[in-house]
Amino acid sequence: MYSYLGPAGTFTWAALAQVPEAAGTEWRSVNNVGEALDDVVSGRSTAAMIAIENSVEGGVSATQDALANIPGLRIVGEYLVSVNFQLVARPGTRLEEVRVINAHPVAYAQCHLWLDATLPSHGHIPSTSNVAAPAELLESTNADAAIAPPGITAHLPLEVLAEDIADNAEAVTRFVLVSRSRVIPPRTGADKTSVIVELPTDQPGALVEMLEQFATRGVNLSLLESRPIGDALGRYRFIVDLDGHVLDERVADALLGLKRFSPSVQFLGSYPRADQQHVEVTSRYDDQVFIDARDWLRDIVSGAPAAE
Repeated sequence: MYSYLGPAGTFTWAALAQVPEAAGTEWRSVNNVGEALDDVVSGRSTAAMIAIENSVEGGVSATQDALANIPGLRIVGEYLVSVNFQLVARPGTRLEEVRVINAHPVAYAQCHLWLDATLPSHGHIPSTSNVAAPAELLESTNADAAIAPPGITAHLPLEVLAEDIADNAEAVTRFVLVSRSRVIPPRTGADKTSVIVELPTDQPGALVEMLEQFATRGVNLSLLESRPIGDALGRYRFIVDLDGHVLDERVADALLGLKRFSPSVQFLGSYPRADQQHVEVTSRYDDQVFIDARDWLRDIVSGAPAAE
């Protein structure tokens, strides 16, 4: 069984539909990230599909915090879903009559420019998902309209008041499939590795020292975001996505350096990139360079004769 933020028709549902292993299995609709991950921890579900990053809004803080605080979870895959929205309402509602809008907070944030320009005095009622928002219009009159994914009127008796209301037509949401599996997907050459790191001390240069663990080994970062640890002001952890696989010599060496540097490093997983973009590495950071360096040092320590 697989858990996802439902009901059917959400962007999370569309991401889960991209997973070949999920085809033909039972899918469990849940209301939030915590519930999805609880299913995985308890063993109810094999894995959970959760949103982790949006190209417009950045990282999804609820997901980042949950991954930091729930031990034993691993990311085993990532999936991209293009994002756009409609404004829908009960039949007979006119756009100028809309005063209150149901919307998932992330969807609402991605449409705020259109909303502020078109409905400057509107109010917002948060909803648990992009499909729950329009569905609630049929259960309550608290809201006049809802932000929904395209095609929702094929499932619900609602009317479209406006199409393509997202502020960025190129918006994409990145989802990750999370499980308890300790098996790391094989490297493909187009991989990503995710970790969560805490700085050892709050002093000048600590962040630079952390970043040097990657820079000196030629490891590019595709995501670097901070989240408060919560035990004191000024204490932060960093969510890091880096290009490459833990089996890549440069990545493994960077992670070893990171572990020596930080009192707390969580390895979240190495997995194929959704965009399948091959990670380009200059020759000075090829696997063989690291292997040769280790062999050189081992020969020195063992007293082996120098190579001709």
